[in-house]
Amino acid sequence: MKSNFLLRTITGLLFVAILVGCILYEPISFGALFILISGLTIYEFGQLVNKIDGVEINKTITMLGGAYLFLAIMGFCINAADSKVFIPYVLLLLYLMISELYLKKENPILNWAFAMFSQLYIALPFALLNVLAFHTNAGNTVVSYNPVLPLSVFVFLWLNDTGAYCIGSLFGKHRLFERISPKKSWEGSIGGGLVAGASALLFAHFFPIMSMGEWVGLALTVVVFGTWGDLTESLFKRQLQIKDSGTILPGHGGMLDRFDSALMAIPAAVAYIYMLTWL
Repeated sequence: MKSNFLLRTITGLLFVAILVGCILYEPISFGALFILISGLTIYEFGQLVNKIDGVEINKTITMLGGAYLFLAIMGFCINAADSKVFIPYVLLLLYLMISELYLKKENPILNWAFAMFSQLYIALPFALLNVLAFHTNAGNTVVSYNPVLPLSVFVFLWLNDTGAYCIGSLFGKHRLFERISPKKSWEGSIGGGLVAGASALLFAHFFPIMSMGEWVGLALTVVVFGTWGDLTESLFKRQLQIKDSGTILPGHGGMLDRFDSALMAIPAAVAYIYMLTWL
């Protein structure tokens, strides 16, 4: 028991250190890390769905598609005029559709559905991190890399999880979504949201790129959609009757286990940031 806790702690610290370090260091390390994460997460997703009777998606092609989509959106954010960068990705999606006509697999409809879902559910959210990371000046002529927004999403998620666990363990009585995740409580979720919201005040103080209210709004958006992301993956695992999505992170499960909340929180954060520009 003690050795498992130690392994979990060491893995968690290394995971956080690598993620934070690569985001903060430079755009190349940021891009390389999330291209790898996107590819590995989609590959893990493919391994899981291929255990369903009649399902056999091409894990390699879907993995490459996710990695390329991240790279393409990164290139588009840096050089917005060159939309041709998306042509190879469109061709890859066409290949996934057309290839099923010739492969004579047991259930091509499910293969199409899961292959495309891997791009919508995993590839697109990771790729949208680029929208948070790269910003143009007032004249839309100079693009700069600012790691604060993508990093804040993960910080809010981590603090929400920590706060929800601690407060839920002490005071949790009312189940949040018992059918899918019996351990989550309303008390824990509210407590986690308050912890994340409080951390947004620090972001507002040290990084005044948004007002205090806007930072708090971002934190609450990330918390709410992150919770739905967590529940979505819990439902996915319940359908497959598995405990963890993988074993790549000792003591923490798989890539989907670690990034389940982020897969909904990232698109929601991007939508929130754009909504601020409309007000």
